[in-house]
Order: sequence, then structure tokens, then C-alpha cells
Amino acid sequence: MVKIAWGITGCGDKIEEIAHMMVDLKRQYDLNVDIYISKNAKLVLKWYKLWQMLENEFYDIRVEVDANSPFLVGKLQTGHYDMFLVAPVTANSTAKIAHGISDTLITNAVSQGAKARVPIYLYPPDNKPGELETILPGGKKLTLYIRDVDVENVDRIRKMDSITVLEDVADIRRVIEDFIKAHPEAK
Repeated sequence: MVKIAWGITGCGDKIEEIAHMMVDLKRQYDLNVDIYISKNAKLVLKWYKLWQMLENEFYDIRVEVDANSPFLVGKLQTGHYDMFLVAPVTANSTAKIAHGISDTLITNAVSQGAKARVPIYLYPPDNKPGELETILPGGKKLTLYIRDVDVENVDRIRKMDSITVLEDVADIRRVIEDFIKAHPEAK
């Protein structure tokens, strides 16, 4: 069975689409997914009315206490998980990862997981210049204008070992399905 650690930061952009996709993938492929969320992610998930759905679908949801608790790093480094997916990633967490700052559960897990060559996949919505249309709770649309500094941080991460930056939400499905095909023994 494919074991995935799914990290969620306090980014609301595409969170509904990602959450529903992860539920579909879990059901379709019988994935073992443990969720690790930042303190702010819990607020965002509740704001988008996704918290209960995730609690109903996933056995293990762990909320950040500090940079090393719950002890995600140990599970990543000892091979408990096949991959670490962080989706969505805030611009703040992206900046921290880009500059080697590991002072939160998610940024520390990315840093330490990369040192152990764990496959890490990040989806930061602010990954290319231009405008980004996001959906607020209740369905209202909001246009965001991506800052150059955010794109530069994503570009910096693209050069890091063991970390793959996903360009859009559909890449999440592709990465998981490709992993399953390449590792039939993990089914």
C-alpha cells in the first residue's frame, strides 16, 4: 500500500479542489494517507468547511504543535512514507523552504526529508508570474497578483534535490498515479 504524508499549510487557494482530489485518490487506489497540518491550516480548512470531510475520510490528521511535533521528520527519514506531498503551500512556507528556514512542522519536515532523499512534492499556487483566480469560501472569486519574490522563491526550490515543484493541481494526481505504476509492490 502506498503511504503518503500529506502536509497542508494555511493556503486557501485550490484547497477545496486538492482536498476532494485526495479523497478520490485515497478511495480509488486505497492509499494510506496521514495528514499533517500547520496551525493555520486547521483554521483555513474549517473556513472552507473541509475539516469534517477530512476527519471522516482520513484516519490520521495531526496538527502542528511545534517544528518537531508531531514527529513527522522521524517517520520520513526512516522510510515510513513513500512520499511527502505538501499541497497547497503558502507563499510564506515557500519562502522559508527556499531559504533553508525550518521553524514549522512543514518546513522542518521538508528540510529534513530532503536530507534523507525522501521524494517531496510541493504545490505552491504562487508558482508563476501573472494573475491567479482563487475561490473564497462561499464561491466568491478573487484575483491575486503574484509577486516576483514569490516566483523567485519557487524557482529557487525547483533547483533543490529531492523536491519537485508541481505546477498545477492536476500534477498531484499524475505524481501519485505515476508512483503507483512505478512501484507495483507498494499497492
